[in-house]
Amino acid sequence: MTSSIREWLNLLVRWFHVFAAIMWVGQTYYFTWLDGQFGKLAKNASADGTNPSVWMVHSGGFYTVDKQTALKVGPEQVHWFRWEALMTWLSGMVLLFLVYYSSSGLIDADVANISQAAGAAIGLAVLVGGWLVYDLAVRSALGKSEAMFAVFSLAMIAVLAWGLSRVFSGRAAYIHVGAVMGTIMTANVWFRILPSQRKMIAAAAAGTKFDAALGAQAKLRSKHNTFMAVPVAFIMISSHFPVATYGNTYGWEVLVGLVLLGWAAAKIIREA
Repeated sequence: MTSSIREWLNLLVRWFHVFAAIMWVGQTYYFTWLDGQFGKLAKNASADGTNPSVWMVHSGGFYTVDKQTALKVGPEQVHWFRWEALMTWLSGMVLLFLVYYSSSGLIDADVANISQAAGAAIGLAVLVGGWLVYDLAVRSALGKSEAMFAVFSLAMIAVLAWGLSRVFSGRAAYIHVGAVMGTIMTANVWFRILPSQRKMIAAAAAGTKFDAALGAQAKLRSKHNTFMAVPVAFIMISSHFPVATYGNTYGWEVLVGLVLLGWAAAKIIREA
């Protein structure tokens, strides 16, 4: 592959990746914001039992959204939001191979003298391992305490950032931390959120009461995704600021600090 073709391919895939991410993250924040608004309305619900509505104004019109506990239309009329997550992750993986696994961006001989193949194997193993550790932690006692889970997650990110900075180039270490979070977010959508939603729709279509725990599980994973989205977005642009980020003497510490800052920003956005 010539350098010109590689550059064009990189540009087009990156363009696709960023646009898919915009759609995915935008939808995620919109629905979690709606959920928060309905939570506030539920505290002041009217005694007549009517469902409260969220009113909005946009593009020259007024919009109202009602939250339903029963499915009043056929399952085929329910809109799903799932492909944006998969397209973001797949395009991100293509970029990972283009920029790192098939080029010189992955390994820094001054950091670790390993082969390109070994580096790629480590990178892919980290993506899978990151999801497994996260998923087990959510389903354990840690997942029942927001504070404990946050502390555990930050500690794991610190360990990951420190470890990768001892194996990869600084830029590759940063992007792999972001790729781990992006993989977790996508796996949350496809392996935890969507299956719960399918069961909810099937139960509603059959006229039976669905398990409330299904909705709670999907809501928790979606909430986690909103907190990961801000740090991931930062990592996507960090390559443009090497002095402040991965090229800094305290590169991995800076990354951990900015992840924490991203979580604070996500909390403010969610509650706005």
